[in-house]
Amino acid sequence: MAKSNHKAITEALLFTAGDAGLSNEQIAKALDISAQDVEELMANMKQTYQNDSSRGIEVAVFAEKYQFVTKKALSDYIKLLADSPSPSTLTQAGLETLAIIAYKQPVTRVQMEEVRGVKTDGPVHTLLARGLIKEVGRNEGAGRAILYGTTEEFLDYLGLKDLSELPPLPEDIEEDEKEDSDLFFESLKNGLSGNE
Repeated sequence: MAKSNHKAITEALLFTAGDAGLSNEQIAKALDISAQDVEELMANMKQTYQNDSSRGIEVAVFAEKYQFVTKKALSDYIKLLADSPSPSTLTQAGLETLAIIAYKQPVTRVQMEEVRGVKTDGPVHTLLARGLIKEVGRNEGAGRAILYGTTEEFLDYLGLKDLSELPPLPEDIEEDEKEDSDLFFESLKNGLSGNE
């Protein structure tokens, strides 16, 4: 494999890893090269990114893991973006997951996935990042799964005083739990459309 491919692959890996970063060993294993070759590759990449003024990112090392970070010289622009209002729309998966948490809290990921029928890792991560949900404890069962609940930001987002203002669920909700996500989605969609 050509060294130029090593750079492209490493860029893709670092981008995918995000804040978690990648260790020397992880990169060596992915590229099937020695740890010393990784050190040379990463030193070269760090220098390339640092010296190229047309790039807004660079390679940094935190806790012995490489990751992409934004250049400090561009921090004012990043602050502008962070301070400016952004669209607050959620995907359907995010809305459904948020609704499940709102109506069934405290709830574990497994319980959410039983209702939705699909994995909820992505939506849960997004909802946590937006401050709409939070960890509220641990389940008493095996594995002590994390329990999730809504936040005050969630109430503000929907314009509610408290959870008692959520639209009521039909009486037969337990008989047909598969329809929960559709009902939740519609209820939250109606609430969100009035507040955006």
